[in-house]
Amino acid sequence: MPQIETYNAPLSHRIMAFVFGLLQTISRFFFRLIFGAKGDHMPPITDPILLESATSLATKIRNQQLSSVQVLESFIRRIKEVNPLLNCVVDQRYDEALKEAAAADELIKSGNYTVDQLAEEKPFLGVPISTKDCIAVKGLLHTAGLYARRDVRADEDAESMALMRKAGAIPFALTNVSEVCMWWESNNTVHGRTSNAYDTNRIVGGSSGGEGCVQSAAGSPFGLGSDIGGSIRMPAFFNGIFGHKPSKLIVSNKGQFPTPFSDEQNSFLGLGPMSRFAEDLRPMLQIMAGDKAKLLRLNTPVELEKLKFFYQESDGGGRMVSSVDPDLQQAMRRVVQHLSEKFGNTKVERVQLPQFRQSAAIWFANMRDDSGHGFSYQLGDLRYDINTYLEMLKWLVCASKHTLIGLITAIMDSLQCQHGSSKYNHMVAKRDELRANMQKLLGDNGVLIYPTHPTVAPYHNEPLLRPINFSYTGIVNVLGFPATAVPLGLGSEGLPLGVQVIANFNEDRLCLAVAEELERAFGGWKRPEVQL
Repeated sequence: MPQIETYNAPLSHRIMAFVFGLLQTISRFFFRLIFGAKGDHMPPITDPILLESATSLATKIRNQQLSSVQVLESFIRRIKEVNPLLNCVVDQRYDEALKEAAAADELIKSGNYTVDQLAEEKPFLGVPISTKDCIAVKGLLHTAGLYARRDVRADEDAESMALMRKAGAIPFALTNVSEVCMWWESNNTVHGRTSNAYDTNRIVGGSSGGEGCVQSAAGSPFGLGSDIGGSIRMPAFFNGIFGHKPSKLIVSNKGQFPTPFSDEQNSFLGLGPMSRFAEDLRPMLQIMAGDKAKLLRLNTPVELEKLKFFYQESDGGGRMVSSVDPDLQQAMRRVVQHLSEKFGNTKVERVQLPQFRQSAAIWFANMRDDSGHGFSYQLGDLRYDINTYLEMLKWLVCASKHTLIGLITAIMDSLQCQHGSSKYNHMVAKRDELRANMQKLLGDNGVLIYPTHPTVAPYHNEPLLRPINFSYTGIVNVLGFPATAVPLGLGSEGLPLGVQVIANFNEDRLCLAVAEELERAFGGWKRPEVQL
């Protein structure tokens, strides 16, 4: 049985944690004072088509129980209802998509394919799909929230989107992101800020925040996200949907902007599926993985009763990281109780991996590379380094085209350890030690259940005061493991709760099977509150 280590923090760390906690309490009081009661309520979902999974819609379309045009029109209407409140969709191709939907309906009616052939060759034929404004969709904006790219449009689809198109899906909407996709609130100077469907005063996460939001509001049946520090899993968590970061180097990153600076950074980045329904993730990943899908054995059944379930309740006391909310602690206990009752106490084991305390430091160090470029180069559209201090002065007089957090991130990035330094090598060794320990722990039949984030969705701008909280997801990227964000209903503030399920390399099917089990147990996605 893994050892549970008790961490006795130095006095200076305990004082810092107390001050940090006090500042969070005070700041939360002022945020509540500023924003007041909950934000706008969502229009009710009155169209039953909007409540179907992508998998179910595909089945009904190819069996001619629904038409693709009918389905697409339903989601377009829903986006037009909710987008004025949420600002989640930033570009669209509705007219072209409707023509493609009509063509899909004609193909089905032609009788040239049997229903079984369609299910095999075009499993998502006629189903509308959305993605974020950093994953290329031919003809749509491809800005990554960067003002210098405000007029850039994609010449071709990203490889993942091309594979989804080949499988019959119809791209129809593009969703908001954070500036160059490197912050966990979706806000930029091109498209503005996106608001949470459960409380418009709260964030949607980033960088796939607009994607998580449009799905949570039933504006899209499924979509593609990308994740280098939690950019699928945090938005999935904040918006109460499912999102999967695949094992490293399984899904092609071609067509994602910004591009990684090195092969190792490329291994940290993962494009993956997002949906309100767990059953959509597996077939989506099967398609997105292309020729590498065979490495994942996604069609091999998972015998849940033979799995080992490990869980860790927190990072163990990371510096400048929030404590886990009581609602989230209770959600974790409910998951543990369910798994223990269904599969036996001996199958569920608490662990405490001490390296998780240093998740942020490990992530920052491992993101360094020998290219000589940093975040300021990304803000320069991968063409030049911006002068971050000059831009900060311009921002103070409302003359900069960059976000405040983008500039702060660039400055902080320049202060991190350098590639090849002793600190860099130390943190790489820490990562390798943690990776080896987790590989030994998980084997080929184990999963780790871990908080996706220490708090529920914060207020707008509040992440500025708790910037390191992304470390709960970021650590998984530099380890390269697959992880699935799983919603667990709503907490006391009416905001989504959840956990992430982590498995060993190429054991994505274990994450997905556990996600499906937890959806059966806890109900998965919940409709946002409406005004009666």
